Amino acid sequence: MTAPAARRGRPRSEDADERILKAARELLLQRGYDRFAMDEAAVRAGVAKTTLYRRWPTKDHLLVALVAKIQDEVPVADTGDVRQDLVVYLTAIAGGLNRMRRVGRTAGDDPSAGVVAELVAAAARHPDVGEAVRALFARRNTLPLALLDRARERGELRADSSSAVLFDQLAGALYYRLLVTGEPIGPAYVAELVDQVLAGAGTATLNPERT
Repeated sequence: MTAPAARRGRPRSEDADERILKAARELLLQRGYDRFAMDEAAVRAGVAKTTLYRRWPTKDHLLVALVAKIQDEVPVADTGDVRQDLVVYLTAIAGGLNRMRRVGRTAGDDPSAGVVAELVAAAARHPDVGEAVRALFARRNTLPLALLDRARERGELRADSSSAVLFDQLAGALYYRLLVTGEPIGPAYVAELVDQVLAGAGTATLNPERT
C-alpha cells in the first residue's frame, strides 16, 4: 500500500490574513508609520507572532500588503467615457494618497508624504521590499491600462498612443505632488490633469513626423 504524500505545512489561512490586515490598518491610522509595531498588530489580530512574521517579515512588507488591499477597494469602472472613468478613478486614488499623507500627523497642513514616502524609501533601500512594491503596482495597473486600451479600440484615443505612457503621465503627476512638491491633490487638479493628458492623446497627431 502506498503511503500518503507528506503534507507541506499548514495551509495559509485567509481569515488570519484578513484579521492581520484589518488590525494593521487600525494600528497605522492610530500610530502612524514610525510607531507602528508588528508585535502589537499580531496581538490585535489575535494571531501568534510567528504567524504574522511568516507572512510578512517586516512592517514594510506588511504595509505594502495593506496598501494593496486598500487599492483593491477602489473600483476601475468602464462606462465607455474614458475621461469620466479616469477622473473618478484618479480622484479616488488621490483621496487615498491624501489620507496616507495625514496618517500619524497632528498638523492638518503638513505637506509631507507620510506613509507613502516611508514605503518608497524602504523600497529603495531593500530589494525585497522594492520587488513587493513593483509587483503591487504591476498587478494593480493592469486595470487602468486595460481601460485605456479599450478607449483606444473605441477611437477615443489615437491609435498610436501608448496606454503605459498615458498612465505614467497621470499617476506620475499625482505622486510627484505627493512626494516632491507637497501641493494639494484635489478633484479640480485631477480633472485638469486628465483633460490635459487626454488632449495630447486625442485623434489629432501631435508630432507631424509620425504621420
